[in-house]
Amino acid sequence: MRSHIFSTPAVARQRRPALALIATSTGAALVVIISGTIGGLRINTTPSEPLGLWRVAPLDRPVQVGDLVFVCPPQTDAISEGVKRGYLRSGLCPGGFGPLIKTAAAVAGQRIDVADAIAIDGRQIANSDLVAQDGLGRRLRPYSGGTIPAGFLFLHSPFPGSWDSRYFGPVPASGVLGLAKQVLTYAP
Repeated sequence: MRSHIFSTPAVARQRRPALALIATSTGAALVVIISGTIGGLRINTTPSEPLGLWRVAPLDRPVQVGDLVFVCPPQTDAISEGVKRGYLRSGLCPGGFGPLIKTAAAVAGQRIDVADAIAIDGRQIANSDLVAQDGLGRRLRPYSGGTIPAGFLFLHSPFPGSWDSRYFGPVPASGVLGLAKQVLTYAP
């Protein structure tokens, strides 16, 4: 014999707040996803730039040195290694990871020299020291250096633990989604 305890009016009244909470949460999540897609909003969860809500702003000119950009890096061996190590979060870029927020430190034609730090056209850039291993002791291989080819960018972040072009090299400018603009962020 089946119990009818789950169909009493008292149990139904207890379920209503839970169902309302689930419906409200689902609706809020859909609004965030849709407005993020339409409005270009993204959430940054990596410490290379301030944490929080960012906006992808349209870019109607070529990327310039100093631009802070959202970029989908190419599917290379170095990027695949970064995915395996967890340096990249999941997202909508080709390859299934999220875009990076980085500063364009060099553009096509500029020379990158790699030593203990990065020099662009003979000038060392601030906060560009290389490290031999990541936080878990895994070896990091630096980019070998050279002249940035046409249609490519060298990306950098001043965060000491940033995984950027110091390690994966130049990326195609075609992967730039737009300028990165802070909306509601927090720098720990």
